[in-house]
Amino acid sequence: MRTLDWLNDPDWLAPPAATVEHRADGSAVLRSPEPLGAYARCVGEWLEHWAAHTPEAPAVAERAGAGWRRLTWGELRAQVGRVAQSLLDMKLPADAPVVVLSDNAIDHLLLVLATQHIGRASCTVSSAYCRLTKEYSKVHGILQTLQPALVYASDAAVYGPAIAGSGLNVPVVFSQGADMVPGALPFAQLLASDETPAVRAAFAAITPDTTAKYLLTSGSTGTPKVVINTHRMLCANQQMIAQAWRFLRREKPVLVDWLPWSHTFGGNHNLHMVMCHGGTLVIDEGRPAPGLVEKTVANLAAEQPTIWFNVPRGFDMVLPLLEADDALARRVLGRLRAVFYAGAALPQASWERLQTLARRVLGREIWLTTSWGSTETAPAVTSAHWRMERAGVIGGVLPGVELKFVSNGEKQELRIRGVNIFPGYRNAPALSAQAFDGEGYYCIGDAGFLADPQRPEAGVVFNGRVAEDFKLTTGTWVSVGTLRLRVVSAFAPHAQDVVITGHDRDQIGVLVFPTPAAAQLPREALHAHIARGLATLCADGGGSSQSPARALVLDEPPSADAGEITDKGYLNQRAVLHRRAAQVEALHADAPGVIRPATPEKVAR
Repeated sequence: MRTLDWLNDPDWLAPPAATVEHRADGSAVLRSPEPLGAYARCVGEWLEHWAAHTPEAPAVAERAGAGWRRLTWGELRAQVGRVAQSLLDMKLPADAPVVVLSDNAIDHLLLVLATQHIGRASCTVSSAYCRLTKEYSKVHGILQTLQPALVYASDAAVYGPAIAGSGLNVPVVFSQGADMVPGALPFAQLLASDETPAVRAAFAAITPDTTAKYLLTSGSTGTPKVVINTHRMLCANQQMIAQAWRFLRREKPVLVDWLPWSHTFGGNHNLHMVMCHGGTLVIDEGRPAPGLVEKTVANLAAEQPTIWFNVPRGFDMVLPLLEADDALARRVLGRLRAVFYAGAALPQASWERLQTLARRVLGREIWLTTSWGSTETAPAVTSAHWRMERAGVIGGVLPGVELKFVSNGEKQELRIRGVNIFPGYRNAPALSAQAFDGEGYYCIGDAGFLADPQRPEAGVVFNGRVAEDFKLTTGTWVSVGTLRLRVVSAFAPHAQDVVITGHDRDQIGVLVFPTPAAAQLPREALHAHIARGLATLCADGGGSSQSPARALVLDEPPSADAGEITDKGYLNQRAVLHRRAAQVEALHADAPGVIRPATPEKVAR
């Protein structure tokens, strides 16, 4: 059932449905008419279920040397029990989290699941704070904020230096190189304990409101906030998704996924989908980066996932490799039920390239879909559980969630209430109180509007971050999120991403991060292409708020170390503008290298 006909089958996808309550104060609340079904008490119930019912089924895999390390559901549960026993034997402080500093891996997963299985909290910190810098003040600040009970990392040679100067006096565990660090424990030692009834007793004491994990916000302007994620949030959210994606009850998902577990997309949405439905997770050691994206493509081709999760940058980096090799593309796309983008909006040019490729190698289109939410929402609030012809709509509200629209300037601010919403930030009561309005709706900071006010089931259109938008000196508001997508598509295929400038100026400008291939082009050819793109945007209309008047190609790619790009691969607009203030000034001062829209005769060429 791989044609798109299944999208119209209510046994496979829930039909679109929504109700709207219009209020006297001008706000409106969007709800699903479908009630939320029963959900698991805790994350560990998924593991217990599949270990009992499908113990021989594949659960998780990762590359190990020239081969693979694979665990079945039965083996996963047995090893989680051993690690859980070791943690109990250590008598760690009950209110202190087990902190992981390294990337996705089976040992990482065993430790997190074991911690959660005995009612303790885990926290995975972005590995970029240790891997991509030799200046460890940020990770030291995070560790001091978390006050962990135990710290784990995969390799002492890579992560040992960052841990050494943290000032902590807690157990440290490494999968490799533990003998290099005095007092450190090898992960193999955690696997040596025999599980006792104490593990089952601790598991039985977990309630839905027990903290399962802490996740950190991006923290681009200071120390990240520590977001509490309860078992209720995580389990309810997977039930919400399953009621929209009914096919998950009929076929187990197979994922090949690199998205980091330090973020809610990879660590909650994707990992927990596999856990909830007894699927298979292949841990991808690749990344959307030169030299690493090739590993992702090799893993996709070898394991053939049924759902492909990625961020737009990831798709953009994979596409040239697939477009150059039809047989490879056929293996990657052939078994897919869905291609899912999130973390940032997908440019329409990327959407069209994916569908063009699918039509060429499969003879049909593929289902492109998305969702929307945040670290504080576990994460899914909406789901586009129907066929869409283009990017922009972020789906309909999921069962059990209320989405409120509140006027904010020229936009409709989105606010959320439901059992998947976090209870607050750890040890920050004032900050937690500020995150909610008087009715208990979480103020996420995003904006959106109904795709069709007369048909609320048509879904919500994402309209950018409220705080990112700015005014020109003419008083005209610029919607950064929607304009960015139009610009990337107009500059396709040569723009990896763009940043919109023009706050308190009379014209909009664009800082352009070229793709690796575009960076190798003659500069005159690249500039001419961008000039034509600017002219096309002007010709499309929309006035000064939708028509950039100048652009500047950046020679240096975005810096993860400086916070310009996250380890999920999307840009932090604010960080780029702050770090590259000199280039912004040059752009608006018409310095050498600034590109203006092409004249009509040049556009025609």
